[in-house]
Amino acid sequence: MKTIRIIFSLLLITAMSMPTLSAQTKKEKKELKKQTVEKLVTSGKYKINVNRALPARGRSVTLTSPYSVEIRNDSVISYLPYYGRAYSIPYGGGEGLNFKAPLTDYKLEWDKKETAKIKFSARSEEDRFDFSIDVFSNGSSSIFVNMQNRQSISFQGELDMPEEINQ
Repeated sequence: MKTIRIIFSLLLITAMSMPTLSAQTKKEKKELKKQTVEKLVTSGKYKINVNRALPARGRSVTLTSPYSVEIRNDSVISYLPYYGRAYSIPYGGGEGLNFKAPLTDYKLEWDKKETAKIKFSARSEEDRFDFSIDVFSNGSSSIFVNMQNRQSISFQGELDMPEEINQ
């Protein structure tokens, strides 16, 4: 009978200590993710995979195809859809937000909540684009694009990170 009590006590102690062990690993994973986000953004080479478009007018659109914005040191590769009103575009609709162009006026700042505030401009053959990107410490991102010849549009997405960080 005494051995049953001892075994039961050990099981009870083990069960009570489990949540604290998993909480530490969650905290460690969160900190590792935050450090990875900071490292990627400050490196100047990162990609944001977009999963939702928020036009200036109308409903938000869940995106099922792989869309993204990629920063490579001094250039931007934008592969984004466009929903909204266009004021002046080439015949046939043009390329919209699908372009590769050099960056101008690139600025990176960190706020108190450790969110990266990124601003830059780019120019394609058809338009000028002013990007404003927020990358949060958990890797989620919001992108706001203002254009000269089209209504502005926003996007939501995730920073592309190594697989072992996302698990």
